[in-house]
Amino acid sequence: MKNKMVKALALVIAVTTVSMTGPASIYASETDTAETAETAAQADSTGTGTKDAGADSDQEAADNVATLIDKIYVQERTDTTDADCAAAKEAWDGLTDTQKELVSGENASPDYFGLDTGDASIDDARNEDEIGENELLVVSFGTSYNDSRSEDIKGIEDALQEAYPDWSVRRAFTAQIIINHIQSRDGEVIDNMQQALDRAVENGVKNLVVQPTHLMHGAEYDEMLEVLDEYQNKFESAAVAEPMLGEVGDDAAVINEDKAAVAQAAADAAVKEAGYENMDAAAEDGTAFVFLGHGTSHTAKVSYSQMQTQMDELGYTNAFIGTVEGEPEETACEAVIDAVKEAGYKKVVLRPLMVVAGDHANNDMAGSEEDSWKSMFEESGNFDSVETQISGLGRIDAIQELFVEHTQAAIDSLGAADAEAETEETAE
Repeated sequence: MKNKMVKALALVIAVTTVSMTGPASIYASETDTAETAETAAQADSTGTGTKDAGADSDQEAADNVATLIDKIYVQERTDTTDADCAAAKEAWDGLTDTQKELVSGENASPDYFGLDTGDASIDDARNEDEIGENELLVVSFGTSYNDSRSEDIKGIEDALQEAYPDWSVRRAFTAQIIINHIQSRDGEVIDNMQQALDRAVENGVKNLVVQPTHLMHGAEYDEMLEVLDEYQNKFESAAVAEPMLGEVGDDAAVINEDKAAVAQAAADAAVKEAGYENMDAAAEDGTAFVFLGHGTSHTAKVSYSQMQTQMDELGYTNAFIGTVEGEPEETACEAVIDAVKEAGYKKVVLRPLMVVAGDHANNDMAGSEEDSWKSMFEESGNFDSVETQISGLGRIDAIQELFVEHTQAAIDSLGAADAEAETEETAE
């Protein structure tokens, strides 16, 4: 059968010391005692002696772990990645609590292994063999936040498996940094794109459908297509489904059914969690919702402007679109603060416009640091309250159903491609 890659629709995360000031020996002379006390006092004041040696040893142990963490905080998988992940965790486990607090590197911190993000055991890496002829590969950027990964990414994967029982749902993450983090900390091994596709080939998969959970046709989506292009002749048929927001369009005025569905689902979930009947009721109470995306310098950044247009089309005057990266410019935090203030809303609810509520949601949006969106909204002094909702889009039923529809379109395209190929062969 003629090999063919089909794009469905369109281009669719206080040091313990040893004191030197103990009592002198009862057998020491008065002079010896005085000299001992003086020496101890000097050691304490100058940072030398046993106390300093202990501190140096603690820092050395912590620095070793930091180096091992930085070594696996990389986007490229190598032949030593598995061993490097194991070594970093083993070294961390060997630290004392005091030493763990000293871990600091280019990307290393005590939070790398120490932050509690939930139970990894409730997730499913979906990296089993015995796939069969039909595979549905769900491709996500990924997150090291265990609870969010289970609710948001696994939620979408579970919905797809339920909808398509004749297809084996498998997972791939595009962020090797996140894969390494999860593997070293929790022992959960997740395939990257190349591993997942090699697994599919080795298992004899004939028909492949790739469903990205990306928001748009952005940089991550483009990189995914580049990897897939290397495998286009490995399957009898293959198709790539649309990302969440569907086709991009040329300008901010271009909206579509996908964007309408996402806007409605995000708004409905936000008002429900905030305790309002609907967006109008929230507006009457002076509450605005800010939906925070990642942002991008990619040409697809117009998608965020289109989502604002879509919110306006739905009549949601109290819905505002922002981005962590501040691209496009009107989605930067300062611009959104001004927009909410000018609209007269005194209460603000921040919620992610992201598939998964991971690092960006927990830190860039809701964190306690002065540059988080929550902190900057509060610091502006324009609002009576600023609340946050740590909930990804992937856990919303309507969003899961949207992905089911996109996958169906891709599956349908396989049949159309096969029929076209058969027609061409007959004509020849």
